[in-house]
Amino acid sequence: MRKFWSSITAVLSGLYHFLKKRTAFFWFRSVSVTAFSFFLMWAFSGLFSLQLFNAFDPVGQALSDFELTDYAFSQLRPQPDVDQRIVLVNFGHIPRLDIAQQLAIINKYKPRVIGIDSYFNCEGGLYDTIRCPQLLDTLANNFLSDAIKEAGNVVLVSKLLQKTATAYNQDMIDEYDSMEVSDPMFDRYSSHGFANLITDASYQEDVKQCRSFIPRMKINGRYENAFAVELAKRYDSTKVKKLFARGNEEEIVNYRGNVELTDIKLKTLQGKDLSTTNFRIMFYALDIEQLMKEEFDSSLLKDKIVILGYLGNYFGDPAWEDKYFTPLNKKVAGRANPDMFGVVVHANIISMILNEDYVGEPPEWATLTIAIVLGILTVALFSIINEKWDMWYDALQVTIQIVQIILISGIMIYAFATYTYKIDLTLSMAVCALVGPAYDFLNPILKKIFEKSAE
Repeated sequence: MRKFWSSITAVLSGLYHFLKKRTAFFWFRSVSVTAFSFFLMWAFSGLFSLQLFNAFDPVGQALSDFELTDYAFSQLRPQPDVDQRIVLVNFGHIPRLDIAQQLAIINKYKPRVIGIDSYFNCEGGLYDTIRCPQLLDTLANNFLSDAIKEAGNVVLVSKLLQKTATAYNQDMIDEYDSMEVSDPMFDRYSSHGFANLITDASYQEDVKQCRSFIPRMKINGRYENAFAVELAKRYDSTKVKKLFARGNEEEIVNYRGNVELTDIKLKTLQGKDLSTTNFRIMFYALDIEQLMKEEFDSSLLKDKIVILGYLGNYFGDPAWEDKYFTPLNKKVAGRANPDMFGVVVHANIISMILNEDYVGEPPEWATLTIAIVLGILTVALFSIINEKWDMWYDALQVTIQIVQIILISGIMIYAFATYTYKIDLTLSMAVCALVGPAYDFLNPILKKIFEKSAE
């Protein structure tokens, strides 16, 4: 009897150790395949950074600036109400004397704060009439200086400048040590905020895409606010305090709309809608002549944030100068025409701050954790299917991957469209796409290693 129980105990013990080993192997394989998938992503990203396949990948290049949340931005969100606190005024390329006249007219209607999205300086500090011809028009300069002084509530733009040593160092691309501001005759009567926006452009005339901005930057131990932040501060400082309390060095712009600048005749040319964005009417705007002739309601500017900026030489001008691609663009991929002038980007930022309508984001560690856990669980599921339904493995593997990618895409779009929460699960989608081939490659190798160790 003792021998019998000893035999039973030995069998159960052996089975226990065998199953323990199999369980350990099961999860070891899941972790290994997931790790290998991350290695493949790293290898592919390094290979693509060499741009060896750009000539053979027109689709990839067209989609390179696309994010899934762009679809929610441009297609799924409801049309916004006009933000009546912000009014835009076009100054095209008019001379300083005319800008001074615009400023005087605006000031007559008692706005809360006036922003001018322009520099009035001699670039590079070259104060002579040969290299800085605008100094020749002393009358216009004096009129503009007096108009800014008379208004007393003007915010001009500044420009963050990089150290010469770091200007070409990609690891220090966001370090600045000085600012470019307007000449003292204008700057002394105003405050200023930097107009730099985050883009992927290499130079000013390059195609610019703007998704986010920096609220403030420390320059030589002192904080400088962004242009839009400074304007919002002058309008409602408590809202800006709440912005800074978020503690984000960079904020995603929650674009809510554009201005309608397309001429009616052009808009309906040959039955086509030539507007570049789905959300057009978010801010009221006045063209040069409308303001100069005061063809607007007297209450339009009172107690408002009025921003003078470039909106083309006239409303409907198809100029690309100081124009950006934004997520509101009608073409979410393979974009052809930029859809928003820089001054409208600043207006969207101000509206976001005043409405406290920010875009939420999970921390990077959370998105990485989701990708790792999802990868491990997916490999575990593949392992079970491979062992129990080997005949259906290939079909089920592909089906599961497709369903996962569709569900992840839907979650990203739904979270943004409904809760204004941007969950970047691109890494998770990449893991889901790669764990299948990685499993097929590693599983036979790991099995042989396991079988030898079990002998």
